[in-house]
Amino acid sequence: MPTIDAHIEAHPNVHHGKPVIAGTRVPVHMVLGLLGEGVSVEEIRRDYYDHLTRDQILACIRYATSIVEEEVYAVGEEHD
Repeated sequence: MPTIDAHIEAHPNVHHGKPVIAGTRVPVHMVLGLLGEGVSVEEIRRDYYDHLTRDQILACIRYATSIVEEEVYAVGEEHD
């Protein structure tokens, strides 16, 4: 079970190996989706995942940031 961050891990048998909040079955993408829709950290904790901590939710943002930082795009190339 790879640990991606102190709060993020992936298990081959949990959500098809997609990253989840450590110690839970809550997929990182679900938390990011809520944040992307404008739901606040406090609302996520109150209305969706009351067992998550603020640090766990913020870890999802740090994880997404690390993924985007690693991406490489072909800039200036023409595509058909």
